[in-house]
Amino acid sequence: MLFSLALLVLLVAACQGPPPTQIILVVTATPDGEVAAVQTDATAEVSPTDEPTEEVQATSTPEATPTVDPFPTPTITQIQVAEQVFENGRMFWLQPTNQVWVMIVTEEGEGDWQIYEDTFAEGDIEFDPDLTPPDGFEQPERGFGKLWRENPEIREALGWAVTPEFGFVTRYEYHPGKTEDEPGYHVVLSLYEEAFRFNEADQTWRLN
Repeated sequence: MLFSLALLVLLVAACQGPPPTQIILVVTATPDGEVAAVQTDATAEVSPTDEPTEEVQATSTPEATPTVDPFPTPTITQIQVAEQVFENGRMFWLQPTNQVWVMIVTEEGEGDWQIYEDTFAEGDIEFDPDLTPPDGFEQPERGFGKLWRENPEIREALGWAVTPEFGFVTRYEYHPGKTEDEPGYHVVLSLYEEAFRFNEADQTWRLN
């Protein structure tokens, strides 16, 4: 009889599903003698620990893009030149370009500027013995002399030389225009450090 009753209780319990949530009372002493009950859910699930927050990487500051200088840079250097003064102007020979620059005076401290290639070669006639300059003047020789003798308009415009030809190293400057298409100007110092400016825009020169 007792065995049958126990079996019946087990069958009834099995049909009732999962056991109800258990309530556990924890009794603790309080200063005023009251009893405090703490309800604990024995079946409460523990929340999984949150995943660690992904570390945010600081964005590196991009390097500044280099900008092109809007204004071309002047050229300033030392060059080898030759110089000779004439009655109405002077000549410069520039070693870097192998050119002869002819300066014809039109007004005080300014005039026309003409450029010629130096075609003189070693072995060429350096001067014309049939040309006799007036007293106190000289016939230009070598590269200056060849250009002067072979171009009557230059000889007429410049006249005779009044000094020998001098070779020396001097200061040279080139100042480009504000744009690639805008002409610039040159500055050359003479033997006595006179600064002559040569303007590409109108092929003139003036004392700086």
